[in-house]
Amino acid sequence: MAGTTSTDYIKHHLTNLTYGELPQGYERDDGTILTDSTWTLAQSAREATDMGFWAVHVDSMIWSIGLGALLMFLFYRAARKAHAGVPTGFQNFVESLVEFVDTTVKETFHGRNSMIAPLSLTIFTWVFMMNLMDLIPVDVVPKLFELGWAAAGHDPHHAFMKIVPSTDPNITAGLALFVFGLMIFFGIKVKGFGGFMAELTLHPFNAKNMFVQALFIPVNFILEVLALIAKPISLALRLFGNMYAGEMIFILIAIMFSAGWAMGLFGGVLQWGWAVFHILVITLQAFIFMMLTIVYMSMAHEDH
Repeated sequence: MAGTTSTDYIKHHLTNLTYGELPQGYERDDGTILTDSTWTLAQSAREATDMGFWAVHVDSMIWSIGLGALLMFLFYRAARKAHAGVPTGFQNFVESLVEFVDTTVKETFHGRNSMIAPLSLTIFTWVFMMNLMDLIPVDVVPKLFELGWAAAGHDPHHAFMKIVPSTDPNITAGLALFVFGLMIFFGIKVKGFGGFMAELTLHPFNAKNMFVQALFIPVNFILEVLALIAKPISLALRLFGNMYAGEMIFILIAIMFSAGWAMGLFGGVLQWGWAVFHILVITLQAFIFMMLTIVYMSMAHEDH
C-alpha cells in the first residue's frame, strides 16, 4: 500500500480486469488517444465503465470457469475411484454431500424430474467454491498477478484481479437468469402454454362473473409478472450483496496492517474472527441459493 491512499487501495481491489471496446478518439488514463475503436484491457474503473454492456470481466470468467472445471475433475475422480469396500475420506465426503443434497431435494421438490438433484448439487458446490475464494487473503493473488504483469512489461497499476466471482453481479445474475430460464421452460412444459398463461392472468384475483374476471386479468398479469421477475433479481442480489459486503470487510481490515504494529495486530485478530464467521456465511449463501432454486423448480412443476 506504499504510495497509495486507502481510497485508491479499495478502488483497486474492487475493480475487475475488464476487456472491452473503447471508441475512436477516446483518451486513455495514460494520456494516449485512440485513433480507431479498440478492444483492449481497461486501465481503470473509468475505462471499464466506458466500455459499456459488452465488456467482459476476465477475472470473474477465469475464476468461475476454473472452479467449475476443478469441481468436475474432483467429482469425476471420486466416481472413478468409488468402490463397495471401505471408502476413502474424500469418497466418504462426496457420498455424504450427494446424500445431503438428494435428501433436501426429496423433501422440498414435489414434482418428477431427475435433473433437479444434479442441478442442485452443481449449484451448491459451485457457489460454495466461488464463495470460498473470499477466505484467501485479499492481497495474495492480486500481488502475484501484479508481479507477473510487471514481468511481462506492463504497468502493474493496471493489473486488476478480483478472485471472488460471487462478488461480481454479472456472475450472480448469470446464475439467477439460468434458473429463471429453467422456471419458464418447465412451467410451460408441465402446464402447457395455456396453463402457464392462466397462472399469470387468473390469480390472485378471480371472480365467477366472466366480465369481472376479464377486468381482473390485466391486474393479475402485472402482479404475477412482477412477482416472477422479482425471483431472479432477489436470487442474484442476495448472493452478490452478502459476498460483496464480506469482501469489503476483509479489504477494510487489510488497510489496518499499514497503520502500525498495534493496529496491525488488532487487524490480525479481526481478520481471523471474521474469517471464522465468514465460513458460515459462504456456506449458508450457497445453501440458500440451492434451496431457492429447488423451491422455484417445484413451483414450476406444480400443475393446478
